Amino acid sequence: MTRRTRARAALLAGTVSLALAACTVAEGGGSEPAPSRSAPSRPAPSQPVPTQPVPTLAARTEPLVLAVHATRTRVALSPATARAVLRGDVRSWAGLGEPAGRLRVVAAPGSPAPGRFEAASSGAAVRAVVRDRDTLAVVPAHALGPQVRAVAVGGVDPVREAVDYPLRVPTRAPDPGPVVTLAVVGDVMLARGVRDPAAALRPMAPRLRRADLTIGNLESTLSRAAAPRQGNDSFGADPEVARLLANSGFDALSLANNHAGDFGDRALAQTVRRLRAAGLRTFGAGADADRAWAPAVVERHGVRFGFLGFNAIGETPAVTASRSGAVSVSMPPRTGPLDRAELDRFLRAVRDLDRRVDVVVVLPHWGTQYTHRPEPVQRRVGRALVRAGADLVVGGHPHWVQGVDLVGGVPVAHSLGNFVFDMDFMPQTMEGVVLEATFTGGELRGVALVPYRLDRRTFAPRPMPDAAGRGVLADVWSTSGAGYRR
Repeated sequence: MTRRTRARAALLAGTVSLALAACTVAEGGGSEPAPSRSAPSRPAPSQPVPTQPVPTLAARTEPLVLAVHATRTRVALSPATARAVLRGDVRSWAGLGEPAGRLRVVAAPGSPAPGRFEAASSGAAVRAVVRDRDTLAVVPAHALGPQVRAVAVGGVDPVREAVDYPLRVPTRAPDPGPVVTLAVVGDVMLARGVRDPAAALRPMAPRLRRADLTIGNLESTLSRAAAPRQGNDSFGADPEVARLLANSGFDALSLANNHAGDFGDRALAQTVRRLRAAGLRTFGAGADADRAWAPAVVERHGVRFGFLGFNAIGETPAVTASRSGAVSVSMPPRTGPLDRAELDRFLRAVRDLDRRVDVVVVLPHWGTQYTHRPEPVQRRVGRALVRAGADLVVGGHPHWVQGVDLVGGVPVAHSLGNFVFDMDFMPQTMEGVVLEATFTGGELRGVALVPYRLDRRTFAPRPMPDAAGRGVLADVWSTSGAGYRR
């Protein structure tokens, strides 16, 4: 049975169990005492036969979650407001601090206040939210996926901090497994105009270190061992950058991009050695094909993550058995028509990795610079990556944010924009988002995009206030696919 088949079976079991559970909400965190499930002893003939049924409540509880559309940014409520929603007392989005509008609530079986809401299975309730931005679903935590956002209650996230979450229902769903958080950033370039890499990385480092895993795309070598191949657009950073990246929270870096080869074969090999000496994993480029194609595999809390990347932009040579370079897939707009043989080879690598790890993350370097709109071929290749086994796809190179597609429940983020880059000639190149993903036991339960703006002096990314950040997110949603479109 594959990992996804097991997940579907677990979801079905949990949904059935919720329908059998009591229709009440338990207050407070932790688990409820387990009722006895042993059969009662047979009474003596002179004793009356008990008439109460044997308890059937589940031994555990799980969060009862309020789930909203992925594009809603205000996703926190007080416990009192959340309970008012569950009682059916809130009928407008204005009551939740959002712009006024009719609030439609769809609730899974087992939710409180039966008859006050539209009833649907957990899956149908989640799908209703995806289709209609004015819908809120009331579902058990095991029904969550990246297509919706879970509302924090009392400052507690129901997935990341499930034990402390205050609204709960009995459950017989399997234990969801450990929570693992992953942060993915966009293009990182720590040379040329970025005079102080430490200052550029410092503001976001605490956030990146809080994640269990942090990855990104490094678009600068850590060596200038040969003449620059791209003139002023060749990016060679100080070797000390390896230590700075590790101290800032990074765990693995993709080198599958058009700048990994800026200073030749020797510089690429030195870059890999210096990053790995600092404790960082690399993938997507290397001294030969075996090393470039080897995925980065990292385990956190018993969950194995595997990372692969490819370069579709060119400039860095395609790696061969005897020549350093990047894993490459030729595709528009920069490297010609889609090369099906190259793509098939990469898809085989994804399928092979999917058999070895719990979560597969792919970082393609693709698309057109300075546009929010993904190329049609990106969507075609994104679908192929998901069919091959990718659990998350996060692209780079456009230097602007681009849309997110939902492919069979898997997010394909086409570009997160620049994370650190000295491109101060237009506003869009100075903005981006961090993608924060939450997994339980290897299953993706939620995705959040955290907008930031780069400082014009240090090029350091700094989180934006909600009002300003909504503009960046609106650019993401403007070219997103169904489920992530406003």
